[in-house]
Amino acid sequence: MTTIVPPKERVCERCGRSDVWDDDTGTWTVVTDDEGERLTGDPFCLHEWDINGTYNPLEGGA
Repeated sequence: MTTIVPPKERVCERCGRSDVWDDDTGTWTVVTDDEGERLTGDPFCLHEWDINGTYNPLEGGA
């Protein structure tokens, strides 16, 4: 059986915004640094997420 595995984290290649997937809310959440500051990047950026052709969402085999 093949399972679809969505990404759990993403980083914008343009502005550095960093998000993680929150299973409890079912949405992406902005990462915070050690001081608790949100790593939001540029609010006007058209985010270019680092999920590309090398990411494989399939787990398992036919």
